[in-house]
Amino acid sequence: MADRIDPGAGGITTARAPLTAAEVAERRARGDANVIESRTSRSFGEIFRANAFTRVNGIYLVMFLLILGTGYFIDGLFGLLIIVNSVVGMVQEVRAKRTLDRLALLSKAPARVERADGVSEVDVEELVQDDIVLVAAGDQIPVDGIVLDATGFEVDESLLTGESEPVLAGPGYELKSGSFVAAGSAAFRATAVGEHAYAARLAKEASEFRKPTSQLRAGIDQILKYVTWALIPVGVLTIVNQIWGHAEDWRNAVRGLVAALVPMVPEGLVLMTSVAMAVGVIRLGRRNCLVQDLPAIEQLARVDVVCTDKTGTLTEDGMRVGAVERLADDARIDAALAAIGRAEGKPNASMAAILEYVGDAPALTVQTSVAFSSARKWAAVQCPATGAAAVESWVLGAPDVLLPEGDAVRTRSDALAAEGLRVLALTRVDAALPDPEASGDGLPAGLVPTALVILDQRLRAEAPGAIAYFAQQDVGIKVISGDNAAAVGAIAAEAGVPNGRDAVDARTLDPDSAHFDAQVRARTAFGRVTPTQKRAMVHALQGDGRVVAMTGDGVNDVLALKDADVGVAMGSGSPAARAVSRIVLLDNSFATLPHVVAEGRRVIGNIERVATLFLTKTLYSILLALLVAVTAVPFPFFPRHVTLIAWFTIGIPAFFLALAPNTARAQDGFVRRVLDAAVPGGIGAALASYGAYLTARAVLGTGHDTAKLTSSTAFLALVIVAFFVLITVAHPFRPWKIALVGAMIGGMLVAILTPLGSRIFDVDLHDARAVLIACAFGAAGIGVRYAARALLRAVYGAVTRRRQRREAVAGQR
Repeated sequence: MADRIDPGAGGITTARAPLTAAEVAERRARGDANVIESRTSRSFGEIFRANAFTRVNGIYLVMFLLILGTGYFIDGLFGLLIIVNSVVGMVQEVRAKRTLDRLALLSKAPARVERADGVSEVDVEELVQDDIVLVAAGDQIPVDGIVLDATGFEVDESLLTGESEPVLAGPGYELKSGSFVAAGSAAFRATAVGEHAYAARLAKEASEFRKPTSQLRAGIDQILKYVTWALIPVGVLTIVNQIWGHAEDWRNAVRGLVAALVPMVPEGLVLMTSVAMAVGVIRLGRRNCLVQDLPAIEQLARVDVVCTDKTGTLTEDGMRVGAVERLADDARIDAALAAIGRAEGKPNASMAAILEYVGDAPALTVQTSVAFSSARKWAAVQCPATGAAAVESWVLGAPDVLLPEGDAVRTRSDALAAEGLRVLALTRVDAALPDPEASGDGLPAGLVPTALVILDQRLRAEAPGAIAYFAQQDVGIKVISGDNAAAVGAIAAEAGVPNGRDAVDARTLDPDSAHFDAQVRARTAFGRVTPTQKRAMVHALQGDGRVVAMTGDGVNDVLALKDADVGVAMGSGSPAARAVSRIVLLDNSFATLPHVVAEGRRVIGNIERVATLFLTKTLYSILLALLVAVTAVPFPFFPRHVTLIAWFTIGIPAFFLALAPNTARAQDGFVRRVLDAAVPGGIGAALASYGAYLTARAVLGTGHDTAKLTSSTAFLALVIVAFFVLITVAHPFRPWKIALVGAMIGGMLVAILTPLGSRIFDVDLHDARAVLIACAFGAAGIGVRYAARALLRAVYGAVTRRRQRREAVAGQR
């Protein structure tokens, strides 16, 4: 077709010729459709492979086969962990996948496309090359294209280029996918779709779009790296000691080898982390909260300040015109309002309320229009004049932007704003609109107020409760809005924001000054904030060491949402806001936000607890194996012993503790805190069991007849310390935690004291001396734990103070 864009012709055409259904089908058939591999989660096959074919399962499988070769099948009970680890991980991830896929489908923003059979909404993936796409303020550009026609069209490419100023884009302008519409509306022809589009190429090259990082994952990887370093030499020593040092009974030597190596692997740490994350996604999904990347859950746990927009976030979505105060005897006021409102391609909430108010009223004839933008805070139309002047301009916008200070109408509007009302001034002048690309604010001089449009905005019923929750949790609140400062202060105060009434007019703040950072830290409510100032406020808080969550719904929030530690968009917000946010509240309920933060805290706090349990087991296993290898004695346990300990002191309680409520805000230093809790417990447990074993061998004998008794003595000593560690990890106590620990102790007692249990698990505690030795060394192991913890903290404190002194000296230089 002659009017299509021909890249090889050396030029482009902006003629408008919508595609027919046959042409759309032809382009899809040849692969010119907007198909991009974009998934919210892994495929079912990837989930299966990731959970079944793991390094831990591989190690356990080898150990399991070795045990089967000895004929002691009960010692192979740990092999069940291969199945448990795989099945639990797969089930939870599949549940999370289904939740994410369902919510992602609900949150998708359709594209408006003009084809030969008319204008319709289609999924973004259904766009094809040469489609005519219609966009308006708040939309994200889905594919690359050439502008065909535009009305006050401004495009913001800051997400791609870093340039924060919107660009006025007329016919012929080349649009890049990934940018968003700051103002106005346009029709453009798609020139690059799918993997050929600009945003897709950037994402593939990992350029502007950052990949979310996870401090938790990094911390666990670091811990596993430490464990691996320790496993290799200790494992070699254990193999040498068990196989060559005690070759007279190769079956028992293999049992000892497996018993030493299996508990060294923190098999449940990664599993429980994945399960906790997946359950977090599922729980948030039940609240219609879409988590667009899993590390966002982790970051939520660290949030200590929430920045929130006012309109559409603290207040309800819809607005309505409460009154129009007519300041001039001009019958064209409604017609002017209709003209300005209808000139918008995609009216915002205020414009939508005005259009509802004017209804089918005839509109003035429009020659030129300027669309509303958050940066300008006004919209305008130029019309033919009825009097002596050739043209006249009508401007609708914020009274404190359009009218000079001291003006009586502006004073009246400020009084209304202080009551929490949103007020717009309609002004006119017998002059043309200035060139939009000229310097200055673009406003014609001599504007005369003709009416005040008073909009009702209602506080969300759930907002005060959410604000109160954050205050109780010591999370700061900042209300950041483009609305009049007095109106922002009124709504903030009504919502219960501390010192919210005293809102700051952001036009008095310079983001490049030190005063700006100080005001952002000290004050809680800000009005007349531009999009670039919102982002600067987020940066100022982050520079002060705060972890910032930003909530919003409009195009003016996009920059701040993207740069915040956690961007949270309302589901009814603009597609651009949803696209850059890490979390989307599909039910638009501000009351969901406390649950989101609480879920993040629960996940991370519980993973830290679980990590302490698993690392304690790994550390005491490594230390015990090292002590046994160095002193060349048989390993005291059989695989069934370590399996029993793992069940009742780690595996089962860890599963429940990982899903328990936890409101403590996460802090940096995950690795240090986990090691601070796990290392002392590991030392105490290893020394207790080793000491009990050596003492039992000295008191009860080292012959074959007493091997089971001495092994049981070491086993009981280790169990005592392991349960003490479990009790400390379960703190603070709740009735269900007491019941959980009690059930685990009861289960252990049944397993080792009943005739059937003692026979199955090879435990013999009939000799009172064995029990006394075990209890004595168990108590001593608890004491060693306290002493080791105090010593480690003293050493860490000394190292920290020394580093701080060096940094202070370096700073003085």
